[in-house]
Amino acid sequence: MPSTDPLIPLSYAAIGLVWTASQFILIPYVVHLLVLVMAILYVACHLSLELREEAPQPGQEGYDPDAPPIETLKKEDAMQFPILGSMSLFGLYLAFKFLGQDLVNLLIGGYFAAVGCGALTLTISPLMDKVCPKSMTTNKIGFKKQISHPLPEWILPKDLELGAIFSTADFLSFITAAAIVALYFQKKYWALNNVLGICFCLQGIERLSLGTYKIGAILLVGLFFYDIFWVFGTDVMVTVAKNLDGPIKLLFPRTLTPNEETGKIELSLLGLGDIVIPGFFLALLLRFDASNAKMPVDKVNIFHNFPKPYFYSAMIAYFLGLATTLFVMIQFKAAQPALLYLVPACLGSSFLCAVVRGEVTELLAYSEEEEEEEEKKDDKETSDKKKD
Repeated sequence: MPSTDPLIPLSYAAIGLVWTASQFILIPYVVHLLVLVMAILYVACHLSLELREEAPQPGQEGYDPDAPPIETLKKEDAMQFPILGSMSLFGLYLAFKFLGQDLVNLLIGGYFAAVGCGALTLTISPLMDKVCPKSMTTNKIGFKKQISHPLPEWILPKDLELGAIFSTADFLSFITAAAIVALYFQKKYWALNNVLGICFCLQGIERLSLGTYKIGAILLVGLFFYDIFWVFGTDVMVTVAKNLDGPIKLLFPRTLTPNEETGKIELSLLGLGDIVIPGFFLALLLRFDASNAKMPVDKVNIFHNFPKPYFYSAMIAYFLGLATTLFVMIQFKAAQPALLYLVPACLGSSFLCAVVRGEVTELLAYSEEEEEEEEKKDDKETSDKKKD
């Protein structure tokens, strides 16, 4: 039986301890940032191991027809991501310029509230399932109804369903999440912003697969140039990050004493994209390690320990890349595109690891695109039958 990875509970503890301690003592923001981000990535990437688990088929024990499908990024999506991201970013920039900060933040506040409540509910639910009586986790309430509509399928899917089915424990998780989100929007306290930001990172990395190493490389390279252009080439990225009053970044206090003029404490920030985007890639490498180690896919246990050469080498490279970003930012007193340092670190370390281990072909061939693999298998079977 595989041993248990001690770094997973330690990472959970680090997230809680750093968040709690930062309310009472001033943690140097560089230390605060590095410890929190690395702990988030370690936990989120290991949670993503559940993407390897083979879902029960109809008729098998544990089959859930309402279980959401695994989200897998396609090559076309990876290539379009920097373009769509640029359009969204520039659109927000224009909105701030012509509509004003207060109105824009008011308009998108509802979106952040809904998404934040969902992410927080999904994060709380596993804990609530453990502390609540079994009757509160097994009984289901709610409804689902299929709705017909005249709209074309590219606007709304034809099999649109409204409603939800959930347990009492899920409902309590939602109520708790809604209370935290409401408190955040009322107080706009930086620590509550970080609660939502941490949940966004955990849920995002846990639930999305890049599909293949090549797709991950395409996405990272595209966003490498995206980040450089919008930070160094214009003031768009910095303007949006500073004016957008929502949980799209993690905040780190430089002092616990509010400024006499503004009444606010001085904060440093790190965009969630600098955590989540490399996090997708790190999670893919971890699942590649699990595949190499022949870890079971019928009942995945994220706490099982196994050799993780690709994941650990990329995590170390990410740490060094993030530390370099902070050093350059402090040295030159100017905002830095973190992906400028993180993308070469992640791609370079993983490919170098493959070269050293003699597994370049295996790394490039690794795929989590189930449909594509099934089609190739069917084509091969058809070809073999024709030969026979």
